[in-house]
Amino acid sequence: MSLFASTPRPETSPWGPVQQADQLAPGIWSVMTASHGGLLLSDARQTAMPDALRLDAPVYEEDANWALVYLAFERELAVQKTCTADFLQLVRDTARCWHPDRYAAHTGETVPPNESHVLRTRAAYEAAIGEYCTTSAWGDWAEWVPEGKVGVIARRLVSVNHLGRPTYGDDEVCALVDKQAYSQRGEVTVLASVPHEIIDPPAELRPKRLT
Repeated sequence: MSLFASTPRPETSPWGPVQQADQLAPGIWSVMTASHGGLLLSDARQTAMPDALRLDAPVYEEDANWALVYLAFERELAVQKTCTADFLQLVRDTARCWHPDRYAAHTGETVPPNESHVLRTRAAYEAAIGEYCTTSAWGDWAEWVPEGKVGVIARRLVSVNHLGRPTYGDDEVCALVDKQAYSQRGEVTVLASVPHEIIDPPAELRPKRLT
């Protein structure tokens, strides 16, 4: 007998009215809307999520967070016809890539950086803390950017969170960067690492930067 009760079909979701819904297991609904989708959990299911895998809300969107639910209830969901060995490997690969800390805490397995986009991005930003990093760019199609150059705004990197998302300070500079060098940039573009020339921000950008 299931420990969880079936729940009514959801009619709404954080992404809008539900157009299609399938109950994968009691209290786990896979829903689709006109724009997005994911998994919606009942209160009981959300409470039963392992601490390492539980998000703040019982909503696990389809891009990456859905894998946390399958990982949490892997044995139960594995009996479904759609849960092939390849699909369950996709579950683990997705969780490792986008939620490496949660995956490691839940499974006890170390996630190497080459298996996680988040770990690679986080490491790149951590190495650049304190540096000016490019946050916006304009090609030489812009009137103020000479041919063969890229115009950039670079801001001083303050920190990066566990998801690899950076926080910048208020101080910033405008610069012209060699187009060829910019095309070979990595995960994070540190201004000091590429040939550049600091310039005054063009008049057309100043109002946008102040609003």
